[in-house]
Amino acid sequence: MQPIVQPFFDLVTGTVTYVVFQSGHQECAVIDPVLDYDPKAGRTSTTNADKVIEFVRQRGLRVQWILETHAHADHLSAAHYLRSNFGGKIAIGEHIRTIQRVFQTLFKLEPGFHVDGSQFDHLFREDEAFSIGGLTAKALYVPGHTPADTAYQIGNVVFVGDTLFMPDVGTARCDFPGGNAHTLYGSIRKLLDLPGDTRLFMCHDYPLDGRQPEWETTVLAQRAHNIHVHDGVTEDQFVSMREARDATLAMPVLILPSVQVNIRAGDFPPCEENGIRYLKIPLNAL
Repeated sequence: MQPIVQPFFDLVTGTVTYVVFQSGHQECAVIDPVLDYDPKAGRTSTTNADKVIEFVRQRGLRVQWILETHAHADHLSAAHYLRSNFGGKIAIGEHIRTIQRVFQTLFKLEPGFHVDGSQFDHLFREDEAFSIGGLTAKALYVPGHTPADTAYQIGNVVFVGDTLFMPDVGTARCDFPGGNAHTLYGSIRKLLDLPGDTRLFMCHDYPLDGRQPEWETTVLAQRAHNIHVHDGVTEDQFVSMREARDATLAMPVLILPSVQVNIRAGDFPPCEENGIRYLKIPLNAL
């Protein structure tokens, strides 16, 4: 039996959170949950996450997994908040350790910050199988956007994280620390070698020409129509395009707060002596 997928789209960050479950089963997974953040005030809120909570409760579901595709640079994760409400295991790919080491140095994090991934409840190995109730799932290692990206294959569905976008938008950038366009091309081809009717769910959508947000497509549609990496685009052509395009892109608005929270599985830095938690802004470092 195939999974039921319930999306929640955040218009502010263009992020899609998913609840995935099987008919007749209570267990579910939440993928890439969003914590709202006002950068002007440095204030968090839980409007998006509370919509997920309401849906889970209304359906009588039990959160088994809270899955992150990577340490996002464009939104803060609500994984820690959801776990405090529902339990469940927060999980990410094991290469999160690489990201933690990079940003521990950049942000000069507190001495007690560990770079072993222990902030997460589970670190997936490449191609590791797991289950969501009666659903069979697999963690697919798809680096390139960052060195630590993981996609999740659940039945005939794949949650691709930041690899592909909708065909008219293209592909993810590769200019973050450890990103690599050659590597991303290989990861994308790995996804596009799956059967043509495989359903692909995006982590983001940035609608063009006034169209409504969309987040589901297929392998066949991507191979035929993706503006960056359709069939016939060579690796060298893709890398040349991607590197030239990335050179024109500004840093995401929320990259500095997001990464500091997301490498902690959605938790905040520890309180200072005055009871306030702080995020750091490294000057002239990016």
